[in-house]
Amino acid sequence: MCTVCGCAEGNVSIEGHKPAVKYPYRPRKAGHQHDHAHPHSHDHGHAHPHEHEHEHAHVHAADGTHDYGSGAARAHAPGLSQARMVKIEQDILGKNNGYATANRHWLAQRGIFAVNLVSSPGSGKTTLLTETVKRLAANVPLAVIEGDQQTAHDAERIRAAGAPAIQINTGKGCHLDAHMVGNALQSLALHDDSLLLIENVGNLVCPAAFDLGEAHKIAILSVTEGEDKPLKYPDMFAAADLMILNKTDLLPYLDFDVDACIAYARRVNPAIEVLQLSAKSGDGMDAWLQWLACGLIEARATRQERLAQQAQLAALKAQVAALESGLGLG
Repeated sequence: MCTVCGCAEGNVSIEGHKPAVKYPYRPRKAGHQHDHAHPHSHDHGHAHPHEHEHEHAHVHAADGTHDYGSGAARAHAPGLSQARMVKIEQDILGKNNGYATANRHWLAQRGIFAVNLVSSPGSGKTTLLTETVKRLAANVPLAVIEGDQQTAHDAERIRAAGAPAIQINTGKGCHLDAHMVGNALQSLALHDDSLLLIENVGNLVCPAAFDLGEAHKIAILSVTEGEDKPLKYPDMFAAADLMILNKTDLLPYLDFDVDACIAYARRVNPAIEVLQLSAKSGDGMDAWLQWLACGLIEARATRQERLAQQAQLAALKAQVAALESGLGLG
């Protein structure tokens, strides 16, 4: 978790906020209240990792390696017991999940289909997004949230391709969280029945645990990486609904076993869908665009169904009110 890996010490800045949102994303004292540079305040129940319970839970194997995954938290941090680490993780994820639920409700009310793209750095996420924007922007309302530790280069590339984009810089943070995305949603003029593409920070660890309110996580794996990535980072591929094998135009020049990679992914997540494509050459892009189209249709249908139910309920309430009035009960 981020309290362990150290990314909690960074500052976050979001384009479009004046002044830009800059707030320390770190655990705070339980029960206090403070204001951020966004339009709401809230109580924090974060835990402090200052009660140093010096309990070292790692195991020294015969070959001299260290196993940090034998305790309840499956990790180790100096000065923190396994139980304390689990409590901190639960507090952080519980708070995040509350924001994610609010984001998901906000998006569903508007029929917005949101996907969260996750991968290692260099997998081709931004190239895939720019090529997607070029193919869809003329016919589909869409927007992009870009996550990086520093710079707005990727957001500038997206805007040049033809879509509105907002950059979230996480500082030392290694992932986006639902709070950051919720702030970004308020700065994007999102259309109803539109597509929202979220590019997470390049990292196959922490983003797996943080729900942003998206409909699907999509894990992008370049064929220039090892085919055993799904086994090395199982939490990410278990959390993803779709795996995209990118840069397939390079397969003739690489020693990459596609079948083994897909088998490894399905060993971790039997239900995961797989698409093979090259954002560079365009091969396989039609299947990706069709997958997005199906998600858009489902999100729009869900919104229309919700609106129809609300209209029926309003009509029923009006009938009841009229009946009560006629009976002199009003």
